[in-house]
Amino acid sequence: MPGPLPSCSHTFTAVFSFSSSISQTNQSMALRILLALVVLVGVDGSPTGTMAPEMGSAYMPTDSNCIPEMANETYQIPFQGSEGDAEDAMATGDLNPNHYPAQRAAKVVQHYLNTRHGSPFRLFGLHSVENGSAENVNDTGRKYQLGLTVHEIISNTTLNCTAEVIFPDGAEQQPPVVQVSCEDLSKSNATAEEEAFYQQYKSNQSLVSAQNLPDSYGHIDPDKKPFWHLGIVASSFVMLNESNENTLYNMAQVANITQLATENEQLKFDSHILLHDMVSQEILHWKLLFTWSPAEGVEVQDMEQLRRCNH
Repeated sequence: MPGPLPSCSHTFTAVFSFSSSISQTNQSMALRILLALVVLVGVDGSPTGTMAPEMGSAYMPTDSNCIPEMANETYQIPFQGSEGDAEDAMATGDLNPNHYPAQRAAKVVQHYLNTRHGSPFRLFGLHSVENGSAENVNDTGRKYQLGLTVHEIISNTTLNCTAEVIFPDGAEQQPPVVQVSCEDLSKSNATAEEEAFYQQYKSNQSLVSAQNLPDSYGHIDPDKKPFWHLGIVASSFVMLNESNENTLYNMAQVANITQLATENEQLKFDSHILLHDMVSQEILHWKLLFTWSPAEGVEVQDMEQLRRCNH
């Protein structure tokens, strides 16, 4: 298995390791959370994610640009790669679709689709990788050719896709270059639901906010699920931007999302997102400012990885 993503000068990593002192009660709760995530996201064949416990007001930092160091913040679920992953991490030629290299590249396709087509009522997850190959491209990087199926989770629609993913060479992090084509992408259209949601919160006199989506038991109130979906779509911009051949990202939790006042035609949100890098086993905290409307989709205006507070 490739090692953790090397540190970059512009980022600070928040690492919360699993401790052997976690009680049986907390382990049981973590298992409930994990099972609930499978039900909520419904992505067959996707690598397993990690859910964070409720942060609550006691966890919210006084410094908005950092997060407090808390012991045992998450119950970590190690990435269970297939045998042979270590050997073929940088393989060329035909790939085993169940091994890490093909899964990693396919996960990038999932993030890409969410950044382009995701909404409060349209959310894509990786269903399975059917085939894949990799080759080194001179002065460019490594190119992956994939045949895969993706699951539009809300409409419960499965789509066949082909994709090309290039991880650029270079010491500094660069986002992968993605091209993807999917059959019947319009089948999962959710125009009516999106418009109703938009009109409701565009005309709402009081700005909405929500915390801990999902909570420690994997529960999300039905009226808050569109905000959870928006958080996943917005976090996909981060996961796509930060992905390389040493990472595998999943969304863990929307710790906080708050609607902001705006004078234009888009809804605007400030959010605190928790991501799980399943290779390094790090929980990453990001602050995102983004907008959404049915016409323009999700647009991330600012993203910042939160550092640990120094006390």
